[in-house]
Amino acid sequence: MTLHAFVFARGGSKGVPGKNSRALAGRPLITYSLEMGFLVPGVSRVFVSTDDPEIAGIGRSWGAEIIDRPPELARDDSPEWLAWQHAAAWVASRYGPFERLLSLPATSPMRSIEDVESCVAALK
Repeated sequence: MTLHAFVFARGGSKGVPGKNSRALAGRPLITYSLEMGFLVPGVSRVFVSTDDPEIAGIGRSWGAEIIDRPPELARDDSPEWLAWQHAAAWVASRYGPFERLLSLPATSPMRSIEDVESCVAALK
């Protein structure tokens, strides 16, 4: 089973501008999801789908591959599943088909590795 982890992080935010790159406990919010992606057993690759150069830079510095999200998929009213579809197609075109997409929201830093492993196990 090929499992890839994805962090979907837009640059724009109405409520908290720049929230995904703002510091939480001394490091950018998005890094908690990146770290989780690299910790989950069985994850082949970790990707960041973003429209924001700062978020892309953080992702690269953590070893993630960056997917440039088109502006029409990065608006406040853009359905996230369309960003998932775009990212999955991007990855499949470069690396071939894969079986599982693990979405690790940037705004959920408090999840545990056990919770994520349980979700992955449920998919199997």
